[in-house]
Amino acid sequence: MSDARLTVLAGPTAVGKGTVTAHLREHHPEVWISVSATTRKQRPGEVDGVHYHFVDDAEFDRMVAEDELLEWAVVHRAARYGTPRGPVTAALAEGRLALLEIDLQGARQVRERMPEARFVFLAPPSWDELVRRLVGRGTETEEERERRLTTARAELAAEAEFDATVVNHTIPAAVEELVELMRS
Repeated sequence: MSDARLTVLAGPTAVGKGTVTAHLREHHPEVWISVSATTRKQRPGEVDGVHYHFVDDAEFDRMVAEDELLEWAVVHRAARYGTPRGPVTAALAEGRLALLEIDLQGARQVRERMPEARFVFLAPPSWDELVRRLVGRGTETEEERERRLTTARAELAAEAEFDATVVNHTIPAAVEELVELMRS
């Protein structure tokens, strides 16, 4: 394997991880970004294989059983998400800047399996802004929003577990700070 180092980006729900990653994908094609598998239903505008690999429960079970996932977790007590191991290993072997955008549970699993990775916490400017962003998405029911906010409180408390924090004041600034961390 080359000297390439995996960067893991995690943070609370609705902090903008997906938006930061999309902006990074558009403006920094040199960065390889892992595409997670999920049992969650596809949202409007999401493309299978680009945003996620949308799989059913049986396929996810197979991937777990055959140890094809670097990490996996149940998120928001609902859907399962996981990182396919093969593409990560291949990107690092090619010496590419590599990024995983995952939840806190997944980041903890990756830390156990790849402690040499860099762990970056994406934080909101404030709790009120996090709530505003979640409600503003309009993609969840009231029950789902409450479940995600409960999860977010616990996720925010885990910031100290990370090597660095990027505060998502604006998407472009957060992306540039993240890329700078990846290159250091």
